[in-house]
Amino acid sequence: MKRFKIGGVPEHFNLPWRLAIEEGKFKDIDVELHWSDMTGGTGQMIKGLQTGSIDIAVLLTEGITKSILDGLDARILTVYVTTPLHWGIHVPYNSDITKVDQLQGQTFAISREGSGSHLMAYVKAFQEGWDINKLKFNVVGDVYGGLWALQNDQAQGFLWEKYTTFPFTEQKKCRYIDEVVTPWPCFVIAVREEVLDKDKELLQKISSIANQRALELKNNVQAAEIISWRYNLRLSQVQNWLIETNWNYENQGFEVGFKPVIDYLLKLNLINSEQAENWEEKLFA
Repeated sequence: MKRFKIGGVPEHFNLPWRLAIEEGKFKDIDVELHWSDMTGGTGQMIKGLQTGSIDIAVLLTEGITKSILDGLDARILTVYVTTPLHWGIHVPYNSDITKVDQLQGQTFAISREGSGSHLMAYVKAFQEGWDINKLKFNVVGDVYGGLWALQNDQAQGFLWEKYTTFPFTEQKKCRYIDEVVTPWPCFVIAVREEVLDKDKELLQKISSIANQRALELKNNVQAAEIISWRYNLRLSQVQNWLIETNWNYENQGFEVGFKPVIDYLLKLNLINSEQAENWEEKLFA
């Protein structure tokens, strides 16, 4: 039995992994997966790949792309979710901020440097025409840290996946004012190079099983009810999310979808032209 440690956010996107583990689908190929919930998101998983505390990560495309080009010893095995991510832009519930332009010059809560909440704040600032060199951040660890920062005037803006935060908006812990949509497939499966070198074929089988389980979930007429119950989300919200979301059911290559990521990272001065050279060879398994 081959054992791998895998990390991902404890959110609805990763239910196919959880179901496949619970149902023993990986044991059918003599693999045991130990799943770790990474509440700190992509930044925490990058750290895990760096230290070897996880072998595989299901994480945001923009975060892992930047980290690999910065020198992280990992590779992208495949795209996991082929559709974009809808990042909600949140502000303190009782603040007078109603429009995104009021966040110019304010502080954004981010889970970690290099995380999606960090990089997408840059993307939104660029789209709005702000001076990205003047962006201010407060590192807060996870979604709960972000909510705390908003409630305690430690940040005025916070970006997080909008369906995950919807219950918090209902509880008046924050207020949703707008969203920013990633111009690329949002989640990928990345593996430490050392692990990939030994077990690439087996890792591809693992990702195929996860994507097949995602297809079964997508086609299940009760999928919205299952997700709503497991993640404490409103049924109507889950139904909308399922319409917007597709996984990589046939394990296709989406390398062309990474060009906008590279372009944005360059425009935002988060990588340099030397790092961007031959990026396909650097990124993919």
